[in-house]
Amino acid sequence: MSSSLALPRATFGSAWSIDRLGVFLSGLCVVHCIVTALSLGVLASAGDLFSPSLHEYGLIAASLLGAVALTRGILVHGLLTPSAVGGFGLGVMAGALDLPHGWWETAATVLGVGLVALSHELNRRAIP
Repeated sequence: MSSSLALPRATFGSAWSIDRLGVFLSGLCVVHCIVTALSLGVLASAGDLFSPSLHEYGLIAASLLGAVALTRGILVHGLLTPSAVGGFGLGVMAGALDLPHGWWETAATVLGVGLVALSHELNRRAIP
C-alpha cells in the first residue's frame, strides 16, 4: 500500500483547485492592471477601483494562496521550480508597489502576476 499526501483532484482543498484559483485570480489582476492603466489615461479621477490599498491586499492574498498551494506542491511532487518562479513573481509584485504610478508600475505588476500564474500552472501540472 502506497502512502501519499495527494488528495483527490475533485476535492476543493486539493492543490489542483487552489492552483486553478491562483491562475484565475492572476488573470483578474492582469485585467485590473490593464484597465487601470488605460482608464487613468482617460479619466481625471479614478475612484476606489484604483486605490493603492487594493494592490496591497491583492499582494497579501496572492502570497497566502501561493504559500498554501506551492508548499503543498513541494510536499507532493518535490519540485522547487514552481515555488521559485512564484516567489520571484511575488517579489516583482511587491517591488511594483514602490514604483510611481504609471506604465513601469503596470508593467512590473503584470510581469509579477504572470510569473505567479505560471508558477500555479507548473505546480498544477506537476501534481499527479
